[in-house]
Amino acid sequence: MNYTEITSAEQWEAAFEKTNERPLVVFKHSTTCPVSANAYREFKSYLEDKPRQDVDYMLVKVIESRPISLQIADDTNIKHESPQIMFLDKKAKVWSATHWAVTKEHITAVLD
Repeated sequence: MNYTEITSAEQWEAAFEKTNERPLVVFKHSTTCPVSANAYREFKSYLEDKPRQDVDYMLVKVIESRPISLQIADDTNIKHESPQIMFLDKKAKVWSATHWAVTKEHITAVLD
């Protein structure tokens, strides 16, 4: 299972709209932060090990795509942090976690 990197507002808007039909997990990643590097490894580890199939997975690099990252915070009413993972369904937050709480075990417990 792979993820799609969101690099444009149009991609984000389409993905957010699609949560009306299919849940979405968004991982916000800072490419300069060691804590985020660890969370990214945990996210990828979850995806490599039989992830939930009825969910879309997306990544946003918060430094390179700052406007999109901030738009996601606005649209979801989830305060921007990174690293951060959020699980959205029907345009609503089901769950989110930040920093050291982003672990494969935590993601598995929520999604499975």
